[in-house]
Amino acid sequence: MANNPDNTETDEDIQHIVRIAETDTEGRSPVVYSLTGLKGVNHRTARILATSAKIDHKKKMGHLGEEEINRLKDAVAKIETVLPAWMLNRRKDFLTGEDRHIYGGDIALVLREDINTMKKTHSYKGSRHEKGLKARGQRTKSTGRRGATVGVSRRRVG
Repeated sequence: MANNPDNTETDEDIQHIVRIAETDTEGRSPVVYSLTGLKGVNHRTARILATSAKIDHKKKMGHLGEEEINRLKDAVAKIETVLPAWMLNRRKDFLTGEDRHIYGGDIALVLREDINTMKKTHSYKGSRHEKGLKARGQRTKSTGRRGATVGVSRRRVG
């Protein structure tokens, strides 16, 4: 890359780690692939975010200027307005009823809250979670036996 006359930026100019949404992203990767390092952002969502921030999705993340990184951070912060409603990962929120997109460390927190809510309301899925069983209709006769019971032990002779 350094000997390519068309490429004005070299590897020495690259910022190796770019911080977006409380997550370190890879600076040597293209923008789209770096954004997929955020939990809740897939390849398609990352491309839409880069397009809405008016950034070339093939450009390396470490070569972005401060203004471009700020535009990308703003696009990630207001992701609900950037993405169409059918593409959001939390539609019709349980408590508020609004469409949201959850990313980063909030995903684990919201998932834990949802499971605890199901357990408290004693819904079918909540009771399955309490018992450590499968909750989505899978068969349990022969699979999913990890962590259930130890097994049968033989009686001591003598």
